[in-house]
Amino acid sequence: MAILNIVKEGDPTLRKVCRPVTEITPRIIQLLDDMQETLIDSNGAGLAAPQVGILRRIAVVDMEDGIVELINPEIIETEGEQEELEGCLSVPDVWGITHRPAKVTVRAMNRNGEIFTVTGEDLDARCFCHEIDHLDGHLFTDKAIRILTPDEVAE
Repeated sequence: MAILNIVKEGDPTLRKVCRPVTEITPRIIQLLDDMQETLIDSNGAGLAAPQVGILRRIAVVDMEDGIVELINPEIIETEGEQEELEGCLSVPDVWGITHRPAKVTVRAMNRNGEIFTVTGEDLDARCFCHEIDHLDGHLFTDKAIRILTPDEVAE
């Protein structure tokens, strides 16, 4: 496994729509392993493939029960609303308030090619939305209703 370089805002990769994964190959498995290690090393809540320079529809999210791998994820159900703090490993030292669903159900494929659903609330719901946005070339700053000043973040 390897810790991958996280690309930062301004890199054109972050603004491109990712291609679906059509076959689970050893390279995809290695990418999932490396993304997990990178996520743990960076102390982040989630990581999408374009954040490590790969234009594939893959994300990992660190939930309470462990890291969930999402291949070709799609949001199939949402419920409620929340306006909460959000940040991004690709947009360091910037925090904002976003308007997201309070509960999100995602359908995705796992590393064995099996389709599954996972539901997250609060932070997990924000993470699912945030990472899937990355797969479509969007950053949280595009959706932020307010970017916080450094003084507000320090509070």
